[in-house]
Formats: sequence, structure tokens, C-alpha cells
Amino acid sequence: MSDKEPGTICYEAHGNLYLNITNRCTARCTFCIREQADGVCGYDLWLLREPTIKEIKDVLSTYDLSRYREVVFTGFGEPTTRLDVVLEITRWLKGRGKRVRLDTNGHTQLMYPDRDVVTELKQAGLDAVSVSLNAESEETYNKICRPKLENAYQAMLDLTRSAVNADIETRMSVVRLSGVDINQCETIAHDMGVDLHIR
Repeated sequence: MSDKEPGTICYEAHGNLYLNITNRCTARCTFCIREQADGVCGYDLWLLREPTIKEIKDVLSTYDLSRYREVVFTGFGEPTTRLDVVLEITRWLKGRGKRVRLDTNGHTQLMYPDRDVVTELKQAGLDAVSVSLNAESEETYNKICRPKLENAYQAMLDLTRSAVNADIETRMSVVRLSGVDINQCETIAHDMGVDLHIR
């Protein structure tokens, strides 16, 4: 393992504690903050290397977790590229009575085709998931999100539906961009039985 520190693993905002565990992602969204800045809320989120599970737990242990509404997997990459880390840290946080949310692009099942991803997340104790819808159609989605995996749009919809069926608190999100039909995105979310968060 490298001697260098990984960089910013945890950061605070909006009454929550956010976890930045990877910079890898399965999309190259045209609107991603990574294209314009090195971080958010004054935190540099470019990791020098991916933190280990022990390092994540060690950093979390320095915080008074009772101060936060929830702990959220998000940051400068897609958290589920490190699915086993997400599962282990979720279990660790639930053992300390914390509410845990995952912000995801919804491509996880494509990365782990031989696993039942949503069931594993549910069994780990995940409370909530926010899935990036980002577009009302596959064509628009592929244009603005530029996914690296085939059938990413359908996979994202399928993961959302599976999370709802697993009784994980679920919402979808969209960025207000020219060319994205927000009203149609709201219809998709509502047909799924979830709220739409406009970023």
C-alpha cells in the first residue's frame, strides 16, 4: 500500500456527512462538477489513491456521527465501483445507529452481473438511495451522461425499480439542463412511485 494519504474521505455539508471513496466512474457526464472544479464546499475531492476500509472507518471514528442526519456515499466518483466497500461501511455505520444513503448513477448491476446488488444493499442496512435519472430518454441520456457501459439507461431504471420493490427509500434526480425535459423526467419518477430531486 502507498505511504501517501488518500486525500479527502469525509466532508460535511447540508447537515450530512459525505463519503468520497473513489474517483472512478462509469459515466463521463458533460455537466459533472469534476469538469469545472476540484471539489465542492471547499473540499478537494480528487483522491491520491482509494482509501482502504480501515482508513474509512478510522476517519469516520473521528467524527461525532450523532451530529449528522445521515451519512451519504457520494463524492467525485461512482461509489458502487467499490460495492464491497459500500456494503461493509454501511454495515459498520448501521451498527452505530446511523442512517445511510447511497447516491448512484444506477449502473451497478451492469458492473456486477452475477450479483443481486439491491438485495445486498438492503441486507447491509442501506436506508435510502438517490438515483441519477438525468434524462427523459435513452438518446438524451447517452448524449449528456456518456456512459461507458451498454444499456446503462435501462439498467438505471431497473435498479430504481428494484430499490423501490426492496422497500429502500428511493428518489431520482435530474440536473436542469437545456435539452432535458424536466416534466417528462417527473413523469418517469412518479410512475416509479418516487420523488424527483432537481439539482
